[in-house]
Amino acid sequence: MDNPALDLVMDVKVKVTVMLGSSQLPMSEVLALSPGAVVQLDHRASDPVGLYVNDKLVAHGEVVVVDDNFGIKITDLVNQAT
Repeated sequence: MDNPALDLVMDVKVKVTVMLGSSQLPMSEVLALSPGAVVQLDHRASDPVGLYVNDKLVAHGEVVVVDDNFGIKITDLVNQAT
């Protein structure tokens, strides 16, 4: 699959982010956070996580642990036509 047009961008770095969940807190609660504090997210542990490339959702997946490191197993690619 040699494509000279794609070869130009293969080394371009992009920001990859995995969204585990989010939470809305009043500023007073944010300021009261300390080491060891637990912030409850709006997703359950069994919910799929979102994989974003440059802030655009591209896939969903499951969190996995590999040699004491977190990773993501892709389960679904987002349809870009919609």
